[in-house]
Amino acid sequence: MQVATVEEPHTGPGQIRIGVRASGLTTGEVRVRSGALRAMVPVSLPYRTGFDAAGVVDEVGEGVAGVSIGDEVFGMTASATRGANADFAVLVAWAPRPAVWTWEEAGGAAGSVETATRVLDRLALGAEQTVLVQGAAGATGSVVVQFALARGATVIGTASEHNRQFLQSLGVVPTTYGPGLVERVRALAPSGVDAVIDCAGGALPDLVTIVGDAERVVTIADLDAAAYGVHLSHGAPNDAPTDGTGATTVPHADPLALHGLTTAVTLADKGLLRVPVAAAFPLDQVAEAHALSEGRHAPGRIILTNTARR
Repeated sequence: MQVATVEEPHTGPGQIRIGVRASGLTTGEVRVRSGALRAMVPVSLPYRTGFDAAGVVDEVGEGVAGVSIGDEVFGMTASATRGANADFAVLVAWAPRPAVWTWEEAGGAAGSVETATRVLDRLALGAEQTVLVQGAAGATGSVVVQFALARGATVIGTASEHNRQFLQSLGVVPTTYGPGLVERVRALAPSGVDAVIDCAGGALPDLVTIVGDAERVVTIADLDAAAYGVHLSHGAPNDAPTDGTGATTVPHADPLALHGLTTAVTLADKGLLRVPVAAAFPLDQVAEAHALSEGRHAPGRIILTNTARR
């Protein structure tokens, strides 16, 4: 990983550009860089990273309404171009930065918010249901549980024992992962679990057993999902082709749940959504940030900051 000088990006129709104050380090990109996803996600080098960011609008594309130069926003880039870990980023989806969020929180919010909304919508999770979130203390899992709680669901979350208090602070019923998970969850939810969201991978047989129906399990982390009849959810590119109903025609991809960004602002303003930040690094320490991501167990996102813009 290295920082390089490249040509500045500029907006196209329906886009805005921001001077980036903070951006998220994406665990999927850490796996791409390490080679773990070489067979599934071939890339051409140099490969620019970063999918979500927050900053100040400095360019507004044709056809964009409701946002002006100088506005503070958070949002995401087009998945095909990425490049949010930079001085400037072009966003294709955005919302106002909630006043209660720091730049670090806002910089790491959009990707997790979109994912949480997408998987919860797919499962049609609502009030008075019980959901199990595997990997609930992670960067995405911690946002998933808050969105589920905001919908009125009861949330059981798995994490390491040292993250137990963190989950309780979010309103989650905590338990540990690993052997005996089925029995532990049944003791916590004797009436059963309505849905399972897997943010960690590696436990699909147990997760299917817990809910009793593979169609009630969605994973964002386990590449062996199809072998267990489980849906592996990943967002379709922003410009992906759609059919007559508006559904994407990209195989195995779900439409991006961009409406979640607006929901996140409402929840944050009500004090119902935090974006846990595990650590923040200056942009020129991106290699150290990737190294931490590979071995850490702290809850929340790792963030890259542009301190010169503060």
